Amino acid sequence: MEQNSPHNELEILESQLRENYGKIVYSHKTQEKCADILTSRNNKIKNSQIILSALVTTGLLVRVFKGHDWALIVSTILSALQFGLTSFLKEYNLGETIQKHATAALELLDIREKYLSLLTDVKAKIITPAEIVVKREELQDSLSKTYKGSPRTFSNAYSSAQKALQKNEELTFSDKEIDNFLPKPLRKT
Repeated sequence: MEQNSPHNELEILESQLRENYGKIVYSHKTQEKCADILTSRNNKIKNSQIILSALVTTGLLVRVFKGHDWALIVSTILSALQFGLTSFLKEYNLGETIQKHATAALELLDIREKYLSLLTDVKAKIITPAEIVVKREELQDSLSKTYKGSPRTFSNAYSSAQKALQKNEELTFSDKEIDNFLPKPLRKT
């Protein structure tokens, strides 16, 4: 059986770390997009509740002060819609789900940055294959715990994440952009 050279071992380990890093980048961005999509949906539902409440109140006031029977019928229908919406929100707590997605995104961000640091150490050749394996296992344990506690994502959030990462280049910076964030002695250009 052929022995792997240290250089070959590093390439193999780096390849796996890069693959994991890419997956985590997508998982992190997808969790963020889930939180964004659900926040938008939650805001629309809350605004609908306010509008329905205002319409029910207006209809009842029209009935009381103007005596129009149609206003009572419309108010009753709108009130039933509002009740259905409120019942849905009681069963499906969007705020809690949004918070779980946001928490998962933050945990994945931390793990992503640790993978990036590990990849940097590998590329700089300041870490042995044995040390890489230990750190990789620790990161995989952390990742497993995060995934177990995370809510499921949905396909349109993944599509949104894919667009953000590939087309909008949300994690990509030019040297000039990075230099703008750094003090002059740390700049490349």
